[in-house]
Amino acid sequence: MTATTADAPPPELRLPKRRGVELSLLIGAVLISVYGYAAVGLARNGVVPPDVAGYGGGLGLLALLAHLAVRFRAPYADPLLLPIAVLLNGLGLVLIYRLDLETPRDQAAPTQLVWSTLGVAFFIAVVVFLRDHRVLQRYAYLSVATALALMIVPIFFPAVNGAKIWIRVGGFSFQPGEFAKILLAVFFAAYLAANRNALAYTGRKIWKLQLPTGRVLGPIVAIWLLSVGVLVLERDLGTSLLFFGLFVIMLYVATGRIGWIAVGLLLAAVGAFVVGSFEPHVHSRVQDWIDPFASIDAGRGPGQLAQSLFAFAAGGMLGTGLGLGHSILIGFAAKSDFILATAGEELGLTGLTAIFMLYALLVARGYRAGLALRDSFGRLLSIGLSSILALQVFVIAGGVMGLIPLTGMAMPFLAQGGSSVVTNWIIVALLIRVSDVARRPHPDQVETGVIAPILEDEL
Repeated sequence: MTATTADAPPPELRLPKRRGVELSLLIGAVLISVYGYAAVGLARNGVVPPDVAGYGGGLGLLALLAHLAVRFRAPYADPLLLPIAVLLNGLGLVLIYRLDLETPRDQAAPTQLVWSTLGVAFFIAVVVFLRDHRVLQRYAYLSVATALALMIVPIFFPAVNGAKIWIRVGGFSFQPGEFAKILLAVFFAAYLAANRNALAYTGRKIWKLQLPTGRVLGPIVAIWLLSVGVLVLERDLGTSLLFFGLFVIMLYVATGRIGWIAVGLLLAAVGAFVVGSFEPHVHSRVQDWIDPFASIDAGRGPGQLAQSLFAFAAGGMLGTGLGLGHSILIGFAAKSDFILATAGEELGLTGLTAIFMLYALLVARGYRAGLALRDSFGRLLSIGLSSILALQVFVIAGGVMGLIPLTGMAMPFLAQGGSSVVTNWIIVALLIRVSDVARRPHPDQVETGVIAPILEDEL
């Protein structure tokens, strides 16, 4: 006679939440920003700024509040997303403050700090009240209607620097197109997730590209053409290029057809040639890109792009040091479009590479969260939002370095721009929400004690 014993229950599954790692990285991000703030004061005035403690305390408080929201509402979220955002935002405040010292009558850092506080408030609101990102899928058509309305309204306001992208009421102004890009990403993700099979496997095949039927592809193409048309009318070519790239990337991800990338590049080249040839504002920027030193040869002095290239050259490998550069000579856009030139001059190629690595890591973690999800909408949304950040960095960095014509966009988190910093904080909050779902253990894993490989090696 043999005795049988009941199988021992599997050990309790405990996935690492990594909130302690996140808090440690946040402390490092705040300390680096405070060091930069103090270094600027020492370089310019020979003393540490008297308000350095207030700056560090304010930035630290914002980081702590954001961390607490993630700890209690999204405990399994990626631990790198929030520290990277805090570090980039802190460095942006340091660079803007450094340029403010050259323009005493135009102080932008205090306003940027207010907008950063508002951005963190939106971040906390999204993390706390959006319990599941899939809720957004229900509001796809409301999102696209709101996005189109936000893009149309600036047409009725005066142009600023050749583009009608601002709404100004009294002393308050904001750029509604910044918020529209998130809403369009939600719509694209919802529509493509609902029709991905029809887009990938139905329709006619021309050469090696499977063209879906007009009934399936027509609505999303119409929305995209309408949004890009409005932006071209407003002369906001940077955002129109961003929307075009977002549309092509998400269509490729949804269908898995690499032919869409080729078609997108071809259409982008044709569109850029036509607009650059016949639109005077864009044509002048193309001419500056082709020969950035033409104004010097003509005796008119260097233009913005030439000054930007001089700043990068002066920075060398290690930079001149915070507060010791001359990028303010770029002119009125030094704190916005060309703030990357200040980073390149004063931090050098080494510091500039570190900044690009932060952006690359932020985008990569967003992609990773999307790939780990089981629902198509969340995957497309995460990849779409991450692609928005990647495209912005490429377009802006390429413009100020002379690789592509200038487009007049704001570098995420770094540049002066309230609408931009608020929008980027909302994007990070949505990525936090998505990554929390991606890393959270599924019920079947909890019962069996098995952890999926993609979750097991999360940092």
